[in-house]
Amino acid sequence: MVDYNSQSALRPLRRGRSEMAAGDEEGQATEPEAVAEAAVEEPRSFKDLGVTDVLCEACDQLGWKIPTKIQIEAIPVALQGRDIIGLAETGSGKTGAFALPILQALLETPQRLFALVLTPTRELAFQISEQFEALGSSIGVHSTVIVGGIDTMSQSLALAKKPHVIIATPGRLVDHLENTKGFNLRALKFLVMDEADRILNMDFETEVDKILKVIPRDRKTFLFSATMTKKVQKLQRAALKNPVKCAVSSKYQTVEKLQQYYIFIPSKFKDSYLVYILNELAGNSFMIFCSTCNNTQRTALLLRNLGFTAIPLHGQMSQNKRLGSLNKFKAKARSILLATDVASRGLDIPHVDVVINFDIPTHSKDYIHRVGRTARAGRSGKSITFVTQYDVELFQRIEHLIGKKLPAFPMQEEEVMMLTERVAEAQRFARMELREQGEKKRSRNDDDDDTEEAIGVRKKVAGGKKKKRKAF
Repeated sequence: MVDYNSQSALRPLRRGRSEMAAGDEEGQATEPEAVAEAAVEEPRSFKDLGVTDVLCEACDQLGWKIPTKIQIEAIPVALQGRDIIGLAETGSGKTGAFALPILQALLETPQRLFALVLTPTRELAFQISEQFEALGSSIGVHSTVIVGGIDTMSQSLALAKKPHVIIATPGRLVDHLENTKGFNLRALKFLVMDEADRILNMDFETEVDKILKVIPRDRKTFLFSATMTKKVQKLQRAALKNPVKCAVSSKYQTVEKLQQYYIFIPSKFKDSYLVYILNELAGNSFMIFCSTCNNTQRTALLLRNLGFTAIPLHGQMSQNKRLGSLNKFKAKARSILLATDVASRGLDIPHVDVVINFDIPTHSKDYIHRVGRTARAGRSGKSITFVTQYDVELFQRIEHLIGKKLPAFPMQEEEVMMLTERVAEAQRFARMELREQGEKKRSRNDDDDDTEEAIGVRKKVAGGKKKKRKAF
């Protein structure tokens, strides 16, 4: 473990923008003090930040015209070879902030197994890999994704080819470090922990400790997080040497172009209110967040039975199904994505118009991440949070965190009540389909769980009625 207690006094690296962290007299690392304020000057180009021409061209091809605030803060410091703590709100361009310096260093000293990126979720790992491949395509960069839910043998073969960059979830990476013959990270030059607060909240601390013990101490480390929790501070002390803190928002906030609403409703009518809102805002694309895998699946089946193009994404689906759901939604083949918090972090889906918190998040900070799926990159968006009689305290905590009182979404209660009969019927079909799916899984040991090929209880019931009619 590397501790950064041999530090010089605090001295500015770039005046008024980023500063070094300093240790106290006992050698205990204090939290880095300097918070880089949002740049007042005109946005600069990637070339001005010190990015080499070939990577500037790659940015241009991806449509990255000007760097984001976190990229302006972090890239020059990273190119100087410093460790970084990057604090930035969701959707702020953090991936580019660590990918560009890594690729530039790789250009200067080509080497296999050069960088490791740790992420909390599988979907985020695939997204980061796509960005590395896109940025590095002209220079022949190879990356490999190592996550759960995928065959370990094929992953072992991919690791044997020694890619330049590994993007991994901590659990599966430790599995390969312990069990895959010939695989090690002793030559690693860069370690990135993306969404570090979420990695630690998901109790990956043991795995992260194991990884830190088997990678070189002489490396560059980038720690990116939306929030600075005590666990992240502890990790920072263990893993970083004399880091520079680059932060572009010092308090929890949501983007200005996001219109946020709440609706206060009786718990038993939640489904009816959801259907009402989907009808009212028809033509938009929606992300609906539920608290459990089961509720995500149930609500997806319910909406399908009512004719909506809804598709679920949750942790009990196989990795192929999860990626399939995400890709269908990204390609606009489906207009509604129902998800657990597995999709609340980091996923960049540009066209999300409305985020609905069907189940209110128990951790207030998760609200920021959920609603951050819309109003990205300067676009506008809406979020609507369902508040039942059991959620009032949680909702007040969210309002306190974001520092504003949310307005109520305008509703026509009579119209909602007119939907209850149809919704009740769809609920009944959804329960039957869920039951049949459970039985099918048990008998086949299968995971037919994306509702794309719904078992068709409704059709069977309808078919049964027709046969009866013919019999008379």
